[in-house]
Amino acid sequence: MQKLILYILALFISFCSVAQPAKDTLHIKLGEAELLFLDSNYQLLAQKYNIDAQKALVIQAKLWPNPNLSLGRGPVIPLTDPNSNFPHSNFFKNSENDATLSQLILLAGKRNKQIKLAEANTKLAEYQFFDLIRTLKYTLRTDFFNIYYLQQSAKVYDAEIKALQQIVDAFAQQEGKGYIAEKEVVRIKAQLYSFKNEYNELLNQIRGIQSELRLVLQIKPSSYIDPILDSNKINEQTPEKYSITILLDSAYQNRTDLQIARTNTHINELNYNYQKALAVPDLTLSAFWDRQGSYAINYNGIGASMDLPFFNRNQGNIKSAKAQIESTKALEKSTVATVQENVTNSLETAFAQDKMYRSIDPNFMGNFERLMHEVLVNYQRRNISILDFLDFYDAYKQNVLQINAIQYNRVQAFEDINFYTGTNFFN
Repeated sequence: MQKLILYILALFISFCSVAQPAKDTLHIKLGEAELLFLDSNYQLLAQKYNIDAQKALVIQAKLWPNPNLSLGRGPVIPLTDPNSNFPHSNFFKNSENDATLSQLILLAGKRNKQIKLAEANTKLAEYQFFDLIRTLKYTLRTDFFNIYYLQQSAKVYDAEIKALQQIVDAFAQQEGKGYIAEKEVVRIKAQLYSFKNEYNELLNQIRGIQSELRLVLQIKPSSYIDPILDSNKINEQTPEKYSITILLDSAYQNRTDLQIARTNTHINELNYNYQKALAVPDLTLSAFWDRQGSYAINYNGIGASMDLPFFNRNQGNIKSAKAQIESTKALEKSTVATVQENVTNSLETAFAQDKMYRSIDPNFMGNFERLMHEVLVNYQRRNISILDFLDFYDAYKQNVLQINAIQYNRVQAFEDINFYTGTNFFN
């Protein structure tokens, strides 16, 4: 029995131990992770190329239409030389030759409107790029904090499972000697299997989040991310630093999804103006020369041509563009309402989570661990049963899990404010 108690004592020593890291463990701080993300994420790289593509379309929109040159010649006209019995011909002089040079002139400001449309689409691509950064950075930060607090919970499971396994092994050595009741053995094993199952589910959860974070950081699959946090800095954060007015003003200015909605409205307004301009026919100016094809041997002239807008005045496209303006305006109003709700709700949640965190007695964990030692002593003296001991044992685990969850939910609430305002108020 004395050997058994020594094994149980090892449990409390193991509470302070740290699980061995994986082979390719990446110990990283939040700021370092964000820099790695900005340098290596392929989605950001792809979006950057999209911005370059839109900038190239601005260059294309600024180009003038090319002039058109057309050449033609007719059949050779045979002539008879009075000094010869054989007909002959002159390849150039005795045939028709003509040339026309024409230039398309865009009217109604079509070129300038095309340039403005291309520039607006470039701006949209830039906002989409920054919105992608905002979304992926939110994923990075929340995964980073989630992994950290789940790892803290995993350490508790790891320590308890090792200690329970030692107890089970000690029971196995005493089997058949009558020192330990069979029901105690069954109860300990049941608790051990329960902890192992919960621990496995927790590890699966950590693996899933690790996989997502590795994709965001674009690091090799064999890497195991070990977040490093400054707990004192996190504890100093408080939602009372910023008022709802400041947060909303920041969201109106910096929320990239709102900027995208506004830009889409602007693009449709520009497109509406462009479609109206397309209803105006373009002018083609030309200069031409013709030899042997008119009343004069060398005929020179100038001309102009234009479509007559009798049937197609671009009515359908104009009507469609106008409807699209109203559609994007409605979506913009919806986005504004979403921004207001997101910011207000996230601030209220941050206050609630911070209040919950502040209500925890800082000495609670220390008192709990001291009570665990007293429970062990009482169990050693057989003052309490194995069931009472394991119940308190399980209560310790639940307490640690709940405190880790409270801390993560509080940090998550701050990250929600950062995400919904488009500004790192809490960093």
